[in-house]
Amino acid sequence: MSKQELDKSYFVTFCIEQFKNHRGISGAEASELLFSTGITDYLNDNFEVLHTQSRQWLIEEIEERLNQ
Repeated sequence: MSKQELDKSYFVTFCIEQFKNHRGISGAEASELLFSTGITDYLNDNFEVLHTQSRQWLIEEIEERLNQ
């Protein structure tokens, strides 16, 4: 796995963990929701821009995408 792929994996994992804590749900529930809605693909595909944002901004972005 390249460094960039590893960085993206860590970033997506970080987002899932933060979302889990925000919603007060299990890691499995958060993962299932974010994978099934394509949010993890969005996070991975837009890593270069998104990883520079704050934790709170990322949570708001995820919530907004879930409500579309």
